[in-house]
Formats: sequence, C-alpha cells, structure tokens
Amino acid sequence: MSIEVQQLNKQFQIHVRQAGWTDALRSLFKREYHLVEAVKDISFHIPSGEIVGFLGPNGAGKTTTIKMLAGLLHPTAGQIQVGGYVPFEQKAEFKKMMSLVMGQKSQLIWDIPPMETFLVNKAIYEIEERTFRQTLDELVELLELEPLLTKPTRSLSLGQRMKCELAAALLHRPKILFLDEPTIGLDVHTQEKVRQFIGKYNREHKTTILLTSHYMGDVTALCDRVLIINHGKLLYDGDLKVLTEKLTPYKLLELRLPDVPNIPWNTYGELVAVEEGKVTLRVPRERIPEVSAQFLQQFEVHDLNIEDPPMEEVITLAFQEGSHAS
Repeated sequence: MSIEVQQLNKQFQIHVRQAGWTDALRSLFKREYHLVEAVKDISFHIPSGEIVGFLGPNGAGKTTTIKMLAGLLHPTAGQIQVGGYVPFEQKAEFKKMMSLVMGQKSQLIWDIPPMETFLVNKAIYEIEERTFRQTLDELVELLELEPLLTKPTRSLSLGQRMKCELAAALLHRPKILFLDEPTIGLDVHTQEKVRQFIGKYNREHKTTILLTSHYMGDVTALCDRVLIINHGKLLYDGDLKVLTEKLTPYKLLELRLPDVPNIPWNTYGELVAVEEGKVTLRVPRERIPEVSAQFLQQFEVHDLNIEDPPMEEVITLAFQEGSHAS
C-alpha cells in the first residue's frame, strides 16, 4: 500500500485579536484574519512496505501533513492517494486499512482497562473473533502487555499507555501506519522496546510506515530514508546517509592516550575537545585514513574511535540550510 502526494497545500485562517477591551468589542462585529500556510506545495511517494522518517522542528507542518494523509484535514490544494484512496473522502475501506498513533493524544478510554478499548475496536473494525485473538496474543507477547490489560488506563504510566496505544492501533492489522511521536516521554529502555517492535512489525507485515519523531534514535534505528520539512516546505527527500555526508563532510575522531601532549592538534583537524586522556577532533572524511595512521604511528594510543556526527547536528544543519534558502 503506497502513499502518493502531489503539490499538497494547506492554509488556515487565524483570527487576529489585539489586546484590550476596545479591540475585543470591535472583533464581535468585524473580525480580522491572518492567513497561515502550514504546508506549501510538497510532493513525495512512499512505496509499499517502506518506513520513512518525517522530520522537522515544531510548527514545520509535520502533524498537519499527517492529519491530511489520515483524512482528518481537507487539503487546500493538491492530491493525495493513500493505499489507492483519497483520505478526506473518509471511506470505510480506507479507515480499515490505515491507523494513526499520536503520542500526545490518546485513543484509549480513560476510565476502563485497555482490554475494554481493544474490544470496542474489535466491534468498530468488525474483526473476526479468531483474527482478533490471534492478533491480540501476538501484540501482548511482543509488547509485554499481559499485566496491563485489566488495569484502568488512568493508572498506567506514560510508557505503559503508549504500548497499549500501539496495540489498539494495530489490532485490525493496518497496511499503512502513521506514527506521530510514538516514543514521546518514554524512558530509554521503553523507547528501545517500542523501536524494536515497530521494526519487527514492519518486517513481518510489510506495513508502510510514516514516522515523525524528535528522538533521532527512533529515526536512525528504523529509517534509511527521510523527508525533512520546515516552514511548510519539503527541504529534503532521500537517503539519511547521503544527507549526513553532504551536510557534515567530516567525522568525529576520538583519541584516548595515557597523557595528552601539548601539540597543535588543529594540524590534524578541527579541535572539538581536550579532556584528561582524551582528544576529540573533526576530521574531513577523506583524511580519516591518513590521520588515523599518523596517530597510531606517533602516539601510544589506548583507543581510537571514529563516528559520524550526532544525527541531531545533521538535522539542525538541514533546517538551517532550508531557512536560508527560503
């Protein structure tokens, strides 16, 4: 089930109200509006079974785009095809083949246990009893939900609720899954568990997944391809490794020594930090073999580590480049 987006636009009219009683009274009779372009002429194609990261700062247009793809918002202009359906037509067949998980919004019923919500979803999606039990057993095992099923939702931790949210969204085995901040607020251990689950679910069911997250660990663990959006415009669509090499033409070289000598380290690369027994440099990618060999020959090296820059740094540079371009 593929996703096709062509020249998608979304505009909102926002009521402008000045401070003070006089302006408040005037707005009762004559309102002023400000036009906000949340999404500006974006196009992309996601083939069936691919996981794609959808990245951007707050207010970039990510959630607005996902809501249009899920049929919750009507686009101002442009075309969308999700699994062969036009989302905003809200056909029953479309709703049964997709699912949306928003980390900051809950679909679980607050005052009853998750199991009761699962049964409600079973009825809504008209899931056969045998299929429901089989899918539920699989999700309970993968997400370790057994002790949570009969506890009131309000008594669960954020991490526990998030795992139950995923289960509720996947009971009808959707072919397309939109994940908007699925690990927000979770501890490191639970984040890793959720990532492993999403990756395994994608491999086993060939589900097409569009993932937004502020945690770069989610993206690097699950996505080879990313879409980057800022100010409503699509800045990049392509391989994450290619983006890293383009925006950061260097690697971080970390050198551990018994004693750090006082030498001009900048002859080897850009000095990032000097600590007790450790030196960190930014070295051009093409010079990494040469510089590494020099260190090993000239110093008593205890350890030498070479890494790409943190993904947060790469994405920040992508946002900055897009801001300058616009």
